[in-house]
Amino acid sequence: MKYVEKVVRTLIETGARRATQIISETETIKATLQSRWNLRKNTRQRTILLTIGKPNYAERKMIKDCITAGYKFPLRKVQLKHYPERKAA
Repeated sequence: MKYVEKVVRTLIETGARRATQIISETETIKATLQSRWNLRKNTRQRTILLTIGKPNYAERKMIKDCITAGYKFPLRKVQLKHYPERKAA
């Protein structure tokens, strides 16, 4: 439960798109920020999607690199993925 709180808090504080905590070789916790524009109210709705389970392809590669480097699980740092920057028009 403490990892879930840590991941969600990090996501909210940093404003990133996704925050991932690697717990073990077979378990990760991800919080993803989803946003949708509501045309009727002219506001943006934000939802946090929480995923607990097996790592995806990129996370498996990260876990393999961490094992090679000798890191122990659970990893201390939360991995962040930000929104891509827009190109100037």
